[in-house]
Amino acid sequence: MMRSAVVATAFGGPDALSTVKEPIPEPGRGEVTIQVRAAGVNPFDGLLYSGAFGDDESLLPMRLGQEFAGVVTATGPDATGPAGPVQVGDEVLVYSPGPLGAYATDVTCPADIVVPKPAALAWEKAAGLLFAGAAAVHALTSVAVSDGDTLLLHGAAGGVGSVATQLAILRGAQVIGVDRESRHEALRAQGALPVSYGPDFTSRVRELAPGGITAAIDAVGSDEAIDLSLELVPDRKRIATLVNFPRGNEAGINTLGAAGGAIDAGTEVRANAWTELVPKATDGSLDIVVSRTFPLAETAQAHKLMAAGQADGKIVLLP
Repeated sequence: MMRSAVVATAFGGPDALSTVKEPIPEPGRGEVTIQVRAAGVNPFDGLLYSGAFGDDESLLPMRLGQEFAGVVTATGPDATGPAGPVQVGDEVLVYSPGPLGAYATDVTCPADIVVPKPAALAWEKAAGLLFAGAAAVHALTSVAVSDGDTLLLHGAAGGVGSVATQLAILRGAQVIGVDRESRHEALRAQGALPVSYGPDFTSRVRELAPGGITAAIDAVGSDEAIDLSLELVPDRKRIATLVNFPRGNEAGINTLGAAGGAIDAGTEVRANAWTELVPKATDGSLDIVVSRTFPLAETAQAHKLMAAGQADGKIVLLP
């Protein structure tokens, strides 16, 4: 049996992506093969082949994609996931902190990263849930957001930010959501108080939160986001960045991720985040906004849209 898969054949931009045909690997012990119904597209995927983490040509052709949803078509011996044995016909979600090769029609992967997908959860939303969701849960856990907090969230309407906004509000926190004005209506609909960068930013934030800001999360990556957080939040242990690790480490705040110099990979938190995310996404208390879908053959176009920052929500591939 053959599959189609998207790979990066060189370091650079989206034009380096191409589709190849190859045999579907047979699942070994502790592995499963899954027919992909939808795969999430994330900025990290683009960074991998951009050369941001190095340009070792021995890594080429490079497989991309860290999250997808699909149907199990084959299992190896002892194929057991976090929720129990994985069987042929199961509808599942898959997320890995490293490259998984999710941009494909079929994927063979370890069963221990495979979790059940409820039938009520749409494929497109399921495919965009775990990468951004795990990062959001990690960030909220890192700065200990709970009932009564006021959270300053930079990039609040983005992929990670939107999930973090909703989860923080579900935990009883007030969210001051920082994003461009065109996204303010969406933030209000989620229950956040929106604000944009610009003159008198800290004064405007203090007007929205007269009791003070108790925690801050940077999902944008600018020095400005970190500097403003430091000005508004008295406790540096309650400030985190998911993007700007050099500036974050210099400032002594929490740097969260598995690459680029982050101090806290949050491996266990991210691996178990599905237990909170899947039920909330299924019952509708957490909404995964899907901006655009593309067929696998148009992955380069999907990455160009992502790089342009024009997608107000997740971009999803439909093999």
